[in-house]
Amino acid sequence: MPAADDKQLVRRARRGDEKAFRALMEKYRRKIYAIAYGMVRDPEVAMDISQEVFIKVHRYLGSFQGSSSFYTWLYRIVVNLSIDHIRKERKHESVDYDDMILRREPDDDESWIVPTVLDSDPHEAYQRKEMAERIGRAFESLSEKHRAVLILREVEGQSYEEIARVLRIHKGTVMSRLHHARKNFQRALNRQAREGREARQARPEPAVGRAEAPGA
Repeated sequence: MPAADDKQLVRRARRGDEKAFRALMEKYRRKIYAIAYGMVRDPEVAMDISQEVFIKVHRYLGSFQGSSSFYTWLYRIVVNLSIDHIRKERKHESVDYDDMILRREPDDDESWIVPTVLDSDPHEAYQRKEMAERIGRAFESLSEKHRAVLILREVEGQSYEEIARVLRIHKGTVMSRLHHARKNFQRALNRQAREGREARQARPEPAVGRAEAPGA
């Protein structure tokens, strides 16, 4: 839907039109959840954040000035709530993120980065799962700021200008932060792959039984 439709729905919602508000939330609910899950890596927490976003939007829609687009304002809320959650978890040293890298939205089969495929080959399925876990751990090693720019750029496909408006930073900062985020992600991914190779090499070779010669 074009931005003009957002403006119309926002005007109606600010006048107390609950149908208009529900239309706005229905339009963006998948993206809200996708960003939250991409940030926190926990489906239940992502759902909680999504609900909190709806509450905040409903509460503060009257103060929305319209100087930026509605989706920019909305994305800023979900990113900030996600960052708050990550920082709170780290502060209490109780971080327990899901190792899954696959982004699952309710009743949606699309995935983030790694496609979901029903593999008939068990070995190939295992390799795919192992790669997904490595990518997940590499992503979780990033700071919340680097997670945000990667999610908005690589998952949501936003331009540098849009990301700058959402995060309230300069375009140059977006480009620099994205460069370092990609570099750190690749470094972490390489480390995961190296540790995987070392673990496999450290495993003892399985004993192979030798058939006894006839008459032995």
